[in-house]
Amino acid sequence: MTQSEFPSGVNGGMPVGLARVFDVVAVLAGLGLVYLFDGPVYMPVKELVLWGVIAALLMVYLSEIFSLYRSWRLAPFSEVVLVTLLVWVSVTILLVLGLYFLKLGENFGRIGFAYWCTIVAVLLVSWRWACRQYLTRQRAQGKNTKTALVVGATSLGIQLAEALERQPGLGVRVQGFYDDRERHRLDPMVQTKVMGDVDDAIELAARGGIDQIFVALPLKAEDRISAILQRCANTTSQVHIVPNFFVYNLVNAAWCDVGGMRTLSVYESPIRGPWGALKRAEDLTIASVALLVFAIPMLLIAAGIRLESRGPVLFKQVRYGVDGRRIEVWKFRSMTCVENGTTIKQATRNDSRITRIGAFIRRTSLDELPQFINVLQGRMSVVGPRPHAVAHNEQYRALIQGYMLRHKVKPGITGWAQVNGWRGETDTLDKMAKRVEHDMHYITHWSVVLDIQILFLTLRKGFVHDNAY
Repeated sequence: MTQSEFPSGVNGGMPVGLARVFDVVAVLAGLGLVYLFDGPVYMPVKELVLWGVIAALLMVYLSEIFSLYRSWRLAPFSEVVLVTLLVWVSVTILLVLGLYFLKLGENFGRIGFAYWCTIVAVLLVSWRWACRQYLTRQRAQGKNTKTALVVGATSLGIQLAEALERQPGLGVRVQGFYDDRERHRLDPMVQTKVMGDVDDAIELAARGGIDQIFVALPLKAEDRISAILQRCANTTSQVHIVPNFFVYNLVNAAWCDVGGMRTLSVYESPIRGPWGALKRAEDLTIASVALLVFAIPMLLIAAGIRLESRGPVLFKQVRYGVDGRRIEVWKFRSMTCVENGTTIKQATRNDSRITRIGAFIRRTSLDELPQFINVLQGRMSVVGPRPHAVAHNEQYRALIQGYMLRHKVKPGITGWAQVNGWRGETDTLDKMAKRVEHDMHYITHWSVVLDIQILFLTLRKGFVHDNAY
């Protein structure tokens, strides 16, 4: 199987025509399954087939508009899923409007329509996943690959080549490095891999022997990069600039448009747009179920706190939320005092301020249950970095580099740091640094799957921990 057998298309390998056929089949097959096995569809078969064909044509048409049939070789699969579902949701909205204005909605049936939409969504994502898995295996075996060269025998170029080598499933094979500098000035690791100078690289690409060119020069070499890009314009190769932004420890960097000018937002939340809506739906669902399950235990805890000591049942502490905005975080009061000032002493083992029932609910993390109300309010998320007191934030932001980047997402009831053992008292700077390190891992790698993994680990490991006191 050569590259010519798989022209650029969906998943960076399947022909666009075949992708369109699979989408049409998915739409019609989903409708057929609903009609055969469910029954809440009251349209005549001819009319039903007509709507199926309309939906399939809309799917293909909108896929072109949303560029769904482009190459996804170097894109994460989550992005493929997002665009696919966005197209299908757009199709269903147009269908709903059509059925409503033509007064045919009752003939179709709401349940049947919901089943159809769900089944087709699953089929559209499933065939793309299967295709991606197949192509990944083929590329790992050296089939359906693209040739590439790296202009710039720099440490950045070496990292890029090593990354592509570690992921053979991408199907990008680096042929060598090209650099104008004399060999003795180059990194010893690539001296033997340098195939020539920039002129040789451009000539090779112009002959059509290279699919992709990666320009891996430092940003300060602006003139050299500009000259190389102008010469690459005379080739048919796909050209990538590999900027050395990694030195700035970027967090979910994203391109933005400011008055028609392209800018790079270097510290960006991964939970925005449709992902933000998905995260919010996740929070509302889990928080609602949790409050129903824990309603009676929460009433019993509240009664116990009221009977044991004077003071409010709930302790409302001001903490930083998303983007550093101050929020009130609710907890069951577990101490005889309610510190909320500029100086706050963390709870320690055998702390005299902790009440008897407070010791129990802190050890079992039941004091955190009111935070599910915070989740419903939109102040917190079920999963995310744990919120720290404002006083602690002001203390540690001056001691730990990048500490405030934790606030790029909503604080959570449980998080990646907590399930990895970094919870409770942070009596040393190293402990807080480890917690922040795990929080940053969560923000950088966030996904719904990671949230589910953290929830599962929270339940499996239990709510009791040696550091919780």
